[in-house]
Amino acid sequence: MGWGWNRSRVGWCLGLLALLAVVLVADGRTQPPAVPAPPGGSPSAGASGRVVEAGEIHREVSRVYIFVGKTGLGHEHAVVGQIKQGAVRLDGSGHHGEIVFAMDTFTADTDAARKHIGLEGTKDASTQQQVTANMRGSDVLDVQRFPTATFAITSVQPQRQPSRRGLPQYQLDGDFTLHGVTRPIRVVADVEEANGWLHLRGGFSILQTQFGITPYTKAFGAVGVTDRLDIWGDLWVAKERGVVQQASRPVR
Repeated sequence: MGWGWNRSRVGWCLGLLALLAVVLVADGRTQPPAVPAPPGGSPSAGASGRVVEAGEIHREVSRVYIFVGKTGLGHEHAVVGQIKQGAVRLDGSGHHGEIVFAMDTFTADTDAARKHIGLEGTKDASTQQQVTANMRGSDVLDVQRFPTATFAITSVQPQRQPSRRGLPQYQLDGDFTLHGVTRPIRVVADVEEANGWLHLRGGFSILQTQFGITPYTKAFGAVGVTDRLDIWGDLWVAKERGVVQQASRPVR
């Protein structure tokens, strides 16, 4: 059963900078969440709302999804995590942005995560809890020591070719810090405007060993996960300054 989430293909791109952007999107597996639109007029947070600046990520509904493959007799898993804070600015003005991932929210094998990644079947609550505990534990992500991961964007470049869905694409280069190790990565994401927001979807891959993480195995190697991990971001970014209502959504 791997870590409980077989650290196989949960990807964040490394030396190869292998871009997997839009693969799931092109397959139609990504379903956008309902996102409240900023109202007109001057932004002013009310009792149940908050002001967001242009480029700010809507952290309540944005998600990161990871596919975890397997080695030996292990099982494939789907992981979902939340954004702690962040911004992505595509207009080339000033700071390009930074995304901070809340590693202690990463959860394995929720029904929505498995559906998003394209895995069949479901996992019972006990298995989900075990896999999640192993994943967050000191042998893998070690979220007590490393509660966040960060993507500091240093360059944003529009691409000439549209995505497979016919949407504009952007190449985001920057430094990715995970498990205390920083390496350059490149992400290609397509962008769709919806309800006053910019919906960014793209992905990348990494090798766990290049971030100081040893791929999990047990039973003398009969069960384990692969070194490579594949990751997809599903982000909602404010097109302009406005107010959003606080969302009380569970981790999907």
